Amino acid sequence: MTAQAARPVLHARQIRLLMFGLMTGMLLAALDQTIVGTALPTIVGELGGINHYSWVVTAYLLASTASTPLYGKMADLYGRRPVFLFSIGTFLLGSLLAGLSQNMTQLIVTRGVQGLGAGGLLTLAFTIISDVVSPRERGRYQGLFGAVFGISSVAGPLVGGYFAETNWRWIFYINVPLAILAIVVCYHVMRLVPFQRREHTVDWVGAGLLVAGVSCLLLALSWGGNEYAWGSGVIIGLFLAGAVLATLFVLQEARVREPILPLRLFRSATFALANSAGFVLGLVMFGSIIFIPLYLQIVKGASPTRSGLLMLPMMAGIIFTSIITGRAMSRIGRYKWFPVAGAAVLVVGMLLFRQLQVATSLWVAFGFMVVIGVGLGLCMQSLILGVQNSVDPRDLGAGTSSATFFRSLGGSFGVAILGAVLSSRLTSELAGRLPAAIAQLPPDQRAAVAARGGANISINDPATIMALPGPVRAAIQASFVESLHLVFLTTGLVAIVAVLVTLAMPNEQLRGAGPQGSTGGADPLGGPAAAPGGKPLTRESKEEAAADMESKSQTML
Repeated sequence: MTAQAARPVLHARQIRLLMFGLMTGMLLAALDQTIVGTALPTIVGELGGINHYSWVVTAYLLASTASTPLYGKMADLYGRRPVFLFSIGTFLLGSLLAGLSQNMTQLIVTRGVQGLGAGGLLTLAFTIISDVVSPRERGRYQGLFGAVFGISSVAGPLVGGYFAETNWRWIFYINVPLAILAIVVCYHVMRLVPFQRREHTVDWVGAGLLVAGVSCLLLALSWGGNEYAWGSGVIIGLFLAGAVLATLFVLQEARVREPILPLRLFRSATFALANSAGFVLGLVMFGSIIFIPLYLQIVKGASPTRSGLLMLPMMAGIIFTSIITGRAMSRIGRYKWFPVAGAAVLVVGMLLFRQLQVATSLWVAFGFMVVIGVGLGLCMQSLILGVQNSVDPRDLGAGTSSATFFRSLGGSFGVAILGAVLSSRLTSELAGRLPAAIAQLPPDQRAAVAARGGANISINDPATIMALPGPVRAAIQASFVESLHLVFLTTGLVAIVAVLVTLAMPNEQLRGAGPQGSTGGADPLGGPAAAPGGKPLTRESKEEAAADMESKSQTML
């Protein structure tokens, strides 16, 4: 019996249960990328350690991004279920300890533990579902994963803002029951997808070089312009160290038998171009999700909780388009033109955002958000599906994790680069507008503003900005709008690069039967499901296999 033939045919109920568990785990990891941001001022106010403010986010991002490729390889070597359960268990432990943190150091460390678990949750969900459905059918399932990202992008700031006003520790405690539920569901359902263990070696040297190299690059991007000047010895040293470690990693992967990221995969034009596009679109995606709430809070005066609600049009665009795109890919059997169209829509959306002004109606902004949401929904899952379709079944874990890794890495670069663009332009705009605005104030108001720092007044708190005298507030808001225009122009130009890269992708056929044909069972290549003995399943034998599997699942569940 072949390895492919040994795979069971999961019926619809079992796949729905599996999807529920995987989507729950993915929601937890994606939610915690954004949920902390709106609550950070409250957390710092209680725990202190404002000098380490950014590390609460950086620790999570660093651990999740650096660990992603390792999970893919471990899942290929040891099986999906134990690695997935380890990742969600690690995330659960990190969440519990983060909620119990008594100082900023403890919170940063436990956020790193959370991130270590999240790295597996974000990539293994795609890998596991690829084990039970063919690439042709996979789109309609992975479209639901895109909907999860859409929900988390809005729900994160919303939930974080709510708990910031009640008890911030529940930002982390809320993960515990959901993680336990995901563990229970996936533990039982994933028993139906056995894994054939094979002889292997683990490239621990390559893993260490990868983690160290990515860590250096992300630290340089996170600290540059904040903790240290971009031209400082620390930042330059980190970039050089990251480049050297990355070179050593590539040399190591070229010589070992079991590489963490097989370099041979990059011989496939689809694999290389889809990952390149994922990196670029990750930059654009994080640029839009992070900086649009800034406009809503500082320019429109929305509270953190309300700004999350105001992002609902973008979430609706992502959810609707992700689901429709997934179904369309399954129906058509090709994926190339979805990311091409998505990247083009993102170009339009970013250029539309350049039209935002202080007085722009929220309804106009909502329309622009829908455009961005549609663009992201077209791109997010189609590129991962393209990567999965281009690799052999033995490389599904490594291939899928590479797609998640490059998108996360692009997002990390995007946050740092676009943050530097905003900061530089904002400093220039404020220097040109604030002195004149302060000079217009009556003496008593001028003295009050001078007591807060005058032209160097802190603009980190939206509530403080809204409480300033009219001319000063208007100058700050106008400065933010002009600075955001440059940010959105930058992301629009980057999205043009994504259009060009996706256009270069081959227009390959998705493997496997379409929705009206044979499901292909659990064969990742989409071949006909096989009966015990290795023969293709007839209609009768399929019904027998499904009935037998139903009986087994009832016993297991």
